[in-house]
Amino acid sequence: MQTTSQLHPTYYFSSRRSSIRSNSSMKLGDDGRAYAPVLEEDSNTNHAPSSEPETFFSKWSPPKYLWRGLSVLVLAGQVIIRTLKGKVHWRNTLQQLERVGPKSVGVCLLTSAFVGMAFTIQFVREFTRLGLNRSVGGVLALAFSRELSPVVTSIVVAGRIGSAFAAELGTMQVSEQTDTLRVLGSNPVDYLVTPRVIASSLALPFLTLMCFTVGMASSALLADSVYGISINIILDSAQRALRSWDIISAMIKSQVFGMIISIVSCAWGVTTMGGAKGVGESTTSAVVISLVGIFMADFALSYCFFQGAGDSLKNCV
Repeated sequence: MQTTSQLHPTYYFSSRRSSIRSNSSMKLGDDGRAYAPVLEEDSNTNHAPSSEPETFFSKWSPPKYLWRGLSVLVLAGQVIIRTLKGKVHWRNTLQQLERVGPKSVGVCLLTSAFVGMAFTIQFVREFTRLGLNRSVGGVLALAFSRELSPVVTSIVVAGRIGSAFAAELGTMQVSEQTDTLRVLGSNPVDYLVTPRVIASSLALPFLTLMCFTVGMASSALLADSVYGISINIILDSAQRALRSWDIISAMIKSQVFGMIISIVSCAWGVTTMGGAKGVGESTTSAVVISLVGIFMADFALSYCFFQGAGDSLKNCV
């Protein structure tokens, strides 16, 4: 229906219309029927009642990153509460623990070995020229225990396990399998999320210790074979430089990193929308956000653990 301010030369059948003015000129069509030009419409037409004026918040929806970030906090709270209540699916937890731990050992150890050798190449020659051969082992031990081993292990696990968590839960979400669990009376958090968080938190510290050992061994072998620094000198220097708190802090860091990886990946998985494309986007985004969270947490924990430290190498100089 056109507005009253516009005049159109369209002709309508007028034998039963009462809105045409009496002084309108009638025209005969080819079929002998009378037609009249419609110049204006009746202003007394019935219209639906006007709706309430729309506000800004009536059409506003929160951005995806905002409600996904909130979902991480909500999911973390649910995991903590359900774990404290003892509502954990232990069989699924053991399966996820085997997946995160033993099945990830190979790639973690291989990565740690090459990172250790690359790190050794960077500074051993410089220390040798300065006559600080007895400090090489201490520097290697401190670097591996405080930073390299927890961070490198967490990066590998985020790429291998975090992406798998996000893809699995995302596929279950878009195919409505999580709704099926609710219909069957099972809580998806107890069955899907909590076992993955517990498995990651328990497996990461042990993987970190193994990566620390392999990294130190590869560095010592490279320093002995290429730069002529004895393995005994490196191990003695590392023993004098290391403190028990260095190993404990590495395990605490890796446990925190494991929680970040599992919770972020699971949260991104259960909030997936859009079919296969949404699953791919959630998987990529989960890995990226997990890595960012690892680096941020590493800075915060390092600042808290090692603020003011600086005398660890005095015993091995």
